[in-house]
Amino acid sequence: MRHRLKFAAGKLARMALLLLGVSLTAFLLLSASPLDPLQANLGQSALNALSPEQIAKLQEYWGVNTPLPQRYLSWLLDFLRGSWGTSLLYRQPVAQVIAQRLAGSLGVLLFAWVLSGVLGFALGSVAGAFRGRWPDRLVRGGCFVLSGTPSFWLAILLLMLFSVRLGWLPIGLSVPIGTEPAQAGALDRLRHAVLPALTLSLTGIPHIALHTREKMLDVLESDYVLFARARGESPRTIVLRHGLRNAALPGLTLQFASIGEIIGGSVLVEQVFSYPGLGQAAVTAGLGGDLPLLLGVTVVTAALVYAGSLTADLLYGVIDPKIRRGAAKGQ
Repeated sequence: MRHRLKFAAGKLARMALLLLGVSLTAFLLLSASPLDPLQANLGQSALNALSPEQIAKLQEYWGVNTPLPQRYLSWLLDFLRGSWGTSLLYRQPVAQVIAQRLAGSLGVLLFAWVLSGVLGFALGSVAGAFRGRWPDRLVRGGCFVLSGTPSFWLAILLLMLFSVRLGWLPIGLSVPIGTEPAQAGALDRLRHAVLPALTLSLTGIPHIALHTREKMLDVLESDYVLFARARGESPRTIVLRHGLRNAALPGLTLQFASIGEIIGGSVLVEQVFSYPGLGQAAVTAGLGGDLPLLLGVTVVTAALVYAGSLTADLLYGVIDPKIRRGAAKGQ
C-alpha cells in the first residue's frame, strides 16, 4: 500500500510539472502568433471607426500592451489561488465556460472511448486468433483504411450519409435548432451526439486493434501455449484462457493512452458537426485570442490525458498479479 501511495505521489508531482510546461507552451504559442485579437473579434472596418481612446481601452481589456512575463505570472498566480480568470469572449468565468462545454463533450468522449476500446480489442483478438485467414485480412484492411482517413473527412462522409442522404440523424449542433439547451430532452441530445461519437470511435479503433493483434500473435507463439496445445487444449480454450488475459494488459495501456487521441480528434469533429463542446471552445479561444480560456482548456485536457495514463499504471496490479507481487517485494 505504501508503495502505491509513493508511486501515485510521484506521478502527481510529474503531473504538476507537466501542466506548468503545457500552460507555458500554450501561452508562448498564442503570444507568438500574428493574430490581432482586436481585428479578429471586431473586424478591420469596425476597428477603423473607433477613436484612439476606445482602441486603447480595448487593448487594455485584451492585454495587448501588457508585458508577456507579467501576463503569464498573473494568470499562474490566480490559477494557483483557484481563480481561472474570466473569458474575454464569453464574459463568464473560465471555470464556468469549461464546465458547460465539458458537460457537452463528456458523453461523446466517454462513449467514443469505450466503444473504440471494446471494438479495437475484440477485432484485434479475432485477427490474431485467425492469422492469415479472411477475418484477419478483413480486420487489417479496415484498420489500414481507417488509420489513413482524416477524422474531419470521415465526419463529413458520415454526415452526408446519415444526415443528408438518409435523414436518420441531425445535421449538427447538440440540440434541435431553436430549442434552448435546458429544454432539450435526453433523446434529442442522444441523437445529436451519435455521429460525433461514432466518428471519434472509428478513428480510435485501428491503433488498438492492430496492437492487440500483434500481442495476440506473440502469445499464441509462446512456449506455454505450445505446451497447452500438447496437452490437448482446444484453440478456443487457448485463446480465451491464455490469449485474452495476456493481451489485456497492453490493451489497457493503449486504451487509456488513447484519451489524448480522442480529445485531439474532438477538436476537428466538433467543428464539422458544430457541436458546442470543449474542442470547439479551444478553437474559438485560439482564433479569438481568448488567453484565459485557452489556457484553462489546455490545462484541463492535459490533466485528463495524464489522469488516464496514471489510472492505467494503477490498474496494472489488478490485471497482472506479477506486478502486484513485485511491488510487494519492493516495499
